Amino acid sequence: MPAKQEKRLRVGVLGAGQIAQAAHFESCTKAANADLFAICDVADDLRERMAITHGAEKSYNDYDKMLADPDIDAVIIATADAFHVPASIRALEAGKHVLCEKPVGLTVEECHDLKAAVEASGKVFQVGHMKRFDAGLQAAKRFISDEMGALIALKAWYCDSTHRYPMTDAVQPLIVASANARKPSINPKADLRRYYVLAHGCHLIDTARYFAGDIVSVDARLSERAGIWCWFVDVEFASGALGHLDLTVQVRMDWHEGFQIYGENGSILGRTFNPWYYKSSEVDIFREADGATHRVLGADGHFYRRQLEGFARTVLDGTPMEGADIDDGLASVQAMVAIARSVESGKAVALAETSGGV
Repeated sequence: MPAKQEKRLRVGVLGAGQIAQAAHFESCTKAANADLFAICDVADDLRERMAITHGAEKSYNDYDKMLADPDIDAVIIATADAFHVPASIRALEAGKHVLCEKPVGLTVEECHDLKAAVEASGKVFQVGHMKRFDAGLQAAKRFISDEMGALIALKAWYCDSTHRYPMTDAVQPLIVASANARKPSINPKADLRRYYVLAHGCHLIDTARYFAGDIVSVDARLSERAGIWCWFVDVEFASGALGHLDLTVQVRMDWHEGFQIYGENGSILGRTFNPWYYKSSEVDIFREADGATHRVLGADGHFYRRQLEGFARTVLDGTPMEGADIDDGLASVQAMVAIARSVESGKAVALAETSGGV
């Protein structure tokens, strides 16, 4: 790994559960411009084990005490989704920069409240849509912005697999649990239709928006058969481009994720891998100008570490945000709510008219 830089962001991580163990602790320790300074969790056994394992300088069982620590510059919110907005607002009010896991919130209204808090704080707020730090997707984005001309249409798919768990169990660290962990009042997996949209749909929506811009409305259909949930979503983009999104859980095949983009001066075909392989997407960019296809290698596929380094650059150096901001997070939640309302009504739903949650 590259040597640590002299100027580094001191990070406190809230939550010592699965996503922190699989992604954020390692990202902090490997990032060139950030350090894992503190861990906060109410489960004393879990927190202390993680602090020793990953070398955190401090540990807290009280979030407000961690936020009061003047040595902490920023907080990563790595809790259950229900805690994202209140934990983010408390951090912003305490003067901390925030990197919050996706989805940024559960309802449109609480996301508006968070946006107001972000704007009042003057702090950097980034949503953990880490796929924006996939070198393959970044190459596609550059081609769209610099060479492709008008984006005519986008198709994107995110199909979780029945075979993902043997693979993730093999490549992820051993995930340690605690009986003392704080859980939301309602089990997120009690309603799988809602859970799959929030957990997976937000990735698909953010990828579509990253490439094609704002979504105006969606027209969604849902099939639930044989233990498979399949959403087909027709999308209207503000640019006039056509879109089609496929969210399917769980396909009877390998993980199947990717996108296809048709443009005025070329096209793009991308294949994205399960993120725990830490492998950049294979993205083939066809340029009409030379009649040839190009692919970026993208050897560095640690999206979570690259995400943190980008966040740290924005905080420390004032560079433009490379990741998703609060408006992106809000738009993602609005799109997920619109998809849910469209399935219920059988009609297209405008994002501007959304309220409530999925």
